[in-house]
Amino acid sequence: MIDGTEEDHEFGLEDDSGAVIAAVGRQIKLWREAAGLRAAELGLIIGYSENLVFKVEGGRRIPKPEFLDKTDAAVGANGKVSAMKKDVEEARYPRKVRDLAKLEAEAIELGAYAGVVIHGLLQTEEYARALYAQRRPAYTEDDIERLVAARMARQVVFDRRPAPLLTFVQEEATLRRRTGGRMVLRRQLEHLLELSQLRHVEIQVMPMDAEEHAGLGGSHRVLRLKDGKTVGHNEVQLISGLITDPRQVQILEMRYNLIRSQALTPRLSREFIEKLLGET
Repeated sequence: MIDGTEEDHEFGLEDDSGAVIAAVGRQIKLWREAAGLRAAELGLIIGYSENLVFKVEGGRRIPKPEFLDKTDAAVGANGKVSAMKKDVEEARYPRKVRDLAKLEAEAIELGAYAGVVIHGLLQTEEYARALYAQRRPAYTEDDIERLVAARMARQVVFDRRPAPLLTFVQEEATLRRRTGGRMVLRRQLEHLLELSQLRHVEIQVMPMDAEEHAGLGGSHRVLRLKDGKTVGHNEVQLISGLITDPRQVQILEMRYNLIRSQALTPRLSREFIEKLLGET
């Protein structure tokens, strides 16, 4: 996932969710055939195209809840197709995303340094979509929609109560790069200013002219959990993983604290982002 440099390695599609979606598709096809309906006929009844029905049955498209409900009624499944909504919802997001979301749900404090792009929890939908569209090898449109939805779903962390302390340090370059174009960047900068007004959120900018920088080893995050345990998450090209070894976590914490002390204060960072917005 691109969450600093959380790229597609974190949002890998090769996991258990694909098997679940394929199994759901096979079940839908079996129910349709048992009802004596062709794909085009089912599509006409439920208000979807024949092509989409084939994609769902082939495990190439994740069915929406209304698709399952309408199909259930059309084939006379008496709730058996609709009952798969829970499985589909869980499988909608890649396993690694679900695991990371669980950690974020347990965190009472989360700190993240992002050096290449805007951190995933801070991204707008348009910005996230632009990032995934640039991935090579390229994602399909279906994959992009799935990954964007997964990223947006994780942002419920901002609405949690009691609210966790969320701190972010963004490299200045990430705020200047016009990912997705000028208007996408403008909306992204506006979104950062909106989030920075939340009392439990602090966003800082690491200026490019900073002479001291403890984050040159790469993007990372530190999460302090409800049970008192602290874990780290490190992000590099093609490799992204959880760090639980206390000695290594301690190093990440030390680096992150230094990064925050070397970056602009939250107030000066807001002023800096406002200035960039005016120039964009």
